[in-house]
Amino acid sequence: MNSEDREKYLKLALKLFGFIFLLVYPLGIIWPAGWVWHGGGGEYYLQMICSLYFVLGIYLIMASKNPSEHKSLISFTIWSSVAHGGVMAVQALGDGHEMGHLLGDVPALFLVAIVLGLLLPKKTT
Repeated sequence: MNSEDREKYLKLALKLFGFIFLLVYPLGIIWPAGWVWHGGGGEYYLQMICSLYFVLGIYLIMASKNPSEHKSLISFTIWSSVAHGGVMAVQALGDGHEMGHLLGDVPALFLVAIVLGLLLPKKTT
């Protein structure tokens, strides 16, 4: 894939993932088994995590205008998605009540990391 196509798809992915991050709260309401942790925290936990993803979503959408100026934000999104998804996967496997996350937010976070990781231009030396 040439650099122009890569940037075009990266811009699209940033807009798409940014928009989806804006929808974490509605996703949690519509499909709680795949998007809301049932042990502890209750509504306060959901509001807290949604506020973080809402802000990240806005910044990803803004970064889509010129991704090359926002590589650190994109890298943060990639690696925080891997870390968050990995922790959730281990926790879901350890708690039978949370197995729905293995079909919901866990693969969604890994998808974000993979797509952005593949599209982010590599450093040139």
